[in-house]
Amino acid sequence: MIEHLYVHIPFCPNICPYCAFYKESAGRERVELFIDALLIEAQRHATNLLPRTIFFGGGTPSALSYSQMERLLDGLQRILNLSELREWTIEMNPATVAADKAKLLKQAGVNRISMGVQSWDDLVLKKLGRTHSAEKAEESFFLLRDAGFENISIDLIFGIPGQSMTSWRETLEKTLSLAPEHLSAYGLTYEEGTEFFYLLNRGVMKPNTHLEADQFELAAQLLGKAGYEHYEISNYAKKNYSSQHNMAYWLGSDYLGLGPSAFSTLERERWRNICDTGLYSSSTMSGRTARDFEEKLSSSTLEAERAAFGLRTHHGVDFIRAQPWQKELEEMEKHELLYRTHDRWLLTPKGFLLADSVGEIFF
Repeated sequence: MIEHLYVHIPFCPNICPYCAFYKESAGRERVELFIDALLIEAQRHATNLLPRTIFFGGGTPSALSYSQMERLLDGLQRILNLSELREWTIEMNPATVAADKAKLLKQAGVNRISMGVQSWDDLVLKKLGRTHSAEKAEESFFLLRDAGFENISIDLIFGIPGQSMTSWRETLEKTLSLAPEHLSAYGLTYEEGTEFFYLLNRGVMKPNTHLEADQFELAAQLLGKAGYEHYEISNYAKKNYSSQHNMAYWLGSDYLGLGPSAFSTLERERWRNICDTGLYSSSTMSGRTARDFEEKLSSSTLEAERAAFGLRTHHGVDFIRAQPWQKELEEMEKHELLYRTHDRWLLTPKGFLLADSVGEIFF
């Protein structure tokens, strides 16, 4: 049985210049057809689904109207067996948080919110193209608390050109004052196809890698001191509040993805749904496959992925699993990027900063 379900909701009220996830502006008829198609796709897999975690990502899932969200949630509750569900997360943009919608989500069984605040500095938010203000983000946080949510994650971004250490420190301290159960702190990346990637190539935006490293280290220092466990490179949690869904990815569990652009990995098969909401909806509604990419994974590829992703977490990778890369790992150890316990390899603080490079040894 499949225990982890991802649902991609591609609609956004605003297209941020740094975001590379598949997204589009919403039109009422397009959204309604999408929901129909999504429920049909869910029905096709229902007999093999017994989810322990569900994650609504996007796009901006909270951009759905109250009635659209209600129809989607009711449909999934009708189709799926949710008796083993432990964690149900939805991503929310502070600009689209509303009291009635929050109450609806809570009553439906959603028990974890991931809110994309990104910064508490309005100038930084403007540079990122965000539609919310710091004031609105704080209002939305307390609105979710009032609705009964006891597991809220706040997403932050650092490494933004023009973002000072002072601004970043104030953002971290403001976040800590709210005491969310979970924080994600991501370094800004310049993904191909985004406006920021274009500006980078033109030389308009220039990353400061030294400052970014200092900001990463400041986050680890302040959050660790406040009692948050640094359980994955970009993620921090209070005790027992790490993301169960994301940990399933990092530890190599099977998962099913529904919706346009969503990936699935089941045993040795991986596929992606087409990155076009209209084609996804029409294909699914007509009984055709919505997949535009499929591959069979070798056991060695799966092992390499599990080792690479596992190394990014506080679990690290065990010696037995890492045996094929023993020589490379020992070389990384000489450069103080890795260290070993009695049975596991783990990243050093220096290794955290160069984790992508370390991960390349597995492929």
